[in-house]
Formats: sequence, structure tokens, C-alpha cells
Amino acid sequence: MVQKAKILLVDDRPENLLALEAILSALDQTLVRASSGEEALKALLTDDFAVILLDVQMPGMDGFETASHIKRRERTRDIPIIFLTAINHGPHHTFRGYAAGAVDYISKPFDPWVLRAKVSVFVDLYTKNCQLKEQAALLRLQLEAGEQSSIGGGLLGELSARLASAEEQVEALTKQLAGSSEAGAAVTAAHLERKLSSLRQALEALRPGAS
Repeated sequence: MVQKAKILLVDDRPENLLALEAILSALDQTLVRASSGEEALKALLTDDFAVILLDVQMPGMDGFETASHIKRRERTRDIPIIFLTAINHGPHHTFRGYAAGAVDYISKPFDPWVLRAKVSVFVDLYTKNCQLKEQAALLRLQLEAGEQSSIGGGLLGELSARLASAEEQVEALTKQLAGSSEAGAAVTAAHLERKLSSLRQALEALRPGAS
């Protein structure tokens, strides 16, 4: 059974963290607070997260530096990061965010519904990813034990069906993002497609006769 996804909220202002929790509570996932970049990196040492909401302007280690550290770690480099900023930024400032590894860049004050919808996409993808990994691990154990029966085939079929459903969802999202004027749309779509492509390759490698 897949546990609730964890969402990391990083902001040095307690009132901002409280506001994020209020907005995202409807998703019914586990929300983890960090009041600095250092705290965020510490939390990432032990826990897995579906997505990180990261404030740009923080004392000490700012959001850009924190993101750079996250992307340098093998364990955390693929976690999607959504930058939140109150800064009136121009194109160069936005580019710096994407260069640091962000999949999206949202200016405050933001629309709560939009933020919740964007976060839910990554939570859903993370949950599907976990389900596929669990079932793939079970299938691999059965194949290693020589159980090349209908049980293994049934699991493989279920895995393929689940992945196909996720691929359809991401394809629809990609088409939706293609018509968006947001600078992060293409980045978000590409990130989702890379994740699903990796899952598809892993699944195909489990099929009987795969080299």
C-alpha cells in the first residue's frame, strides 16, 4: 500500500508556511516544513518527497543555492522544485530559476487553486511511480524464483495498464501546457515525460526474453 506523498515546504517566514499548509491541506498528503535551505537539505537526507516548494529569497542560503545543492545529490536530483518568489523579477531572474533546476516558477501572491493543481500533478505522478516500483519489485522476485506463470504475466499486464494510464494523463497535460503562456510549461512537460519514459524502459526490461 502506497503511503501518502510528502511535500517539502521551504520558507523562512512562518506565516508563509502556514498559508501554504492551508492551501495544500485539501490534497491530504504529508506536509513537511523547513524554515531555511539548511533545514531543507537535512530533511532530504532521510525522507523522499514528491515535490518541493522553495522560496527564493531567504537569508543565508537562498532558494537558488538550495536548489543547486539538491540537484547535485543523486538521491534528490529528480525531485521537482517549484520556486515561489515575491520578487518582481525579469526574464534573467526567471531563467536563473530554471537553470537552478526548477520545473516551475510562481510569483507571490499566487492563485491558491493554481498552486494546488500544479502540486497535485506531481503528487499523482509520484504516487503512480511508487505503485509501479512496488509491483515491479514483486514481479522481479517472482521471475527470479522461476514463477513465469500467469501470476507474473498478470502482474506485468497490470503494471503496463497502470503505466499506460499515467502516459495518457501526461500526454493530456502536455497538450494543455503547450498552449500555456507560462515560461515553465515546457520544462514541466519535459520533466514528466522523462520520468514516464524511464518507467516504461524499466517495465519493458522485465518482459520475458528481454535482454
